[in-house]
Parts: sequence; C-alpha cells; structure tokens
Amino acid sequence: MKRSYTPWYAWIITLLLPVALVLTAVRLLITPLYLQIAYNMPGFPPDPYGFTKTERLYWANIAAQYLLNDADISFLAELRFPAGQTAPEVSCRLMDDCTRLYNPRELKHLQDVKAVVQRALQVWLGSLALLAAGGIWAYFGGWRREYLRALRRGGWLTLGLLGGITLFVLLAFGVIFVAFHNVFFAPGTWTFFYSDTLIRLFPERFWRDTFLAVALLAGGTGALIALLLRERTTRD
Repeated sequence: MKRSYTPWYAWIITLLLPVALVLTAVRLLITPLYLQIAYNMPGFPPDPYGFTKTERLYWANIAAQYLLNDADISFLAELRFPAGQTAPEVSCRLMDDCTRLYNPRELKHLQDVKAVVQRALQVWLGSLALLAAGGIWAYFGGWRREYLRALRRGGWLTLGLLGGITLFVLLAFGVIFVAFHNVFFAPGTWTFFYSDTLIRLFPERFWRDTFLAVALLAGGTGALIALLLRERTTRD
C-alpha cells in the first residue's frame, strides 16, 4: 500500500543532501589540485609584492595542510620567507620579525579558520553517515521509494539554493563575502593589508572562484542525482 503523504524522516533526508553535497565540494577544494586550477585560471591576479606562482602554490599548500592536520599553530608560526625576502614594508611595521611569513593577526585568523573547517568536516561526515543510515533503514523498513524521492527533492533543492547563491556571487560578491565572514568570525579579525601574506596567497578573486566552484560542484551533483532518480521515482 502506497503512502499518500511524505513521512517526516524523508524530509530530513531531503534537507541533509544539500549539506552533504556542499561540504563534499568544500572538502574536494582543500586539495593541491584545486590550488593548481585556481592559480591558473585566466585573469588570476599576480602578487604585486613579488611571490611567483610557484611560491604561492608552495605556501598555499602548506596552509591547506594545516587546515586538515592535527598540528597546532606552530606548524605555520615558524615559517619564514626565503633568504633575502621579508614582509613588505606596511606589514613589516607590525611584526617583531619581518622574516616570518605570517604576522600574529594572520596566525590568529588561521587558527579560527581551522576551527571552522574542522567543525565543517565533522558535520560533513555526520551528514554522510545519516544519509547512509537512512538508506539502510529505508531498505529494511519498507520506505525505499520515499527515500529515493527524498534524494531527488534534495538534489533539486541543492541546485536551486546554489543557483541563487551563484547569481548573488556574480552580481555582488563583496556583500556575500562580508556576510559569510561575519557569520563565522568575530568582526575585525578577518581583515588584512593587501601586503599581508594571507591576501597575497588568497586574494578576493581566489575566494570568488572558490564560491563558484562549490556551487558548480554541489549544484551540478544535485541536478545529476535528481535526473538519475527521475525515471525510477516516476515509475515507482
């Protein structure tokens, strides 16, 4: 006998799928491959203070490793510019040692970023586990059809949400960038000089491209899931 309504637990599956897809995309972008792609995008701005692309990739990869490993901030705090290089003049005035790659404000922000990333990865693994558990429950509990329909709805929901965000990024990225940081970080802790290493490695263009890449990966996967399940859920 077919149900004439959608059970509450199926709606949970629908809402979990966008979370899982977005965070899967985020995890895929914290990789050397994505950094290679980002720095080689047409029009990506060079560092006006002298980092070569090779140097940027080297330092950026170390920063990405820090976000994923179990090390404390000393992993980055002891990094120094190559021999003969120092922080640019503006940034150097605020540092006790101008040969250090990151100043104290940058290191504090990187600690905050790591905390956010680590929590996000926990949510990601939790959402995947719940989706898998829901699938097992659906298979043995007699609501497999509702589960597949819930995934299909979740796929379209992901596409719709990220389509809207993509449009917003293209039209007013600065607004969404500021709003995003104000949600996850204390005001005043995430703004830096253009001469600071964090901005030299990760300029605003990097973050705009990253938002768009997350939207493309997660939204595209959501649409693919919805389309692949369309025939099965319609037939059922």
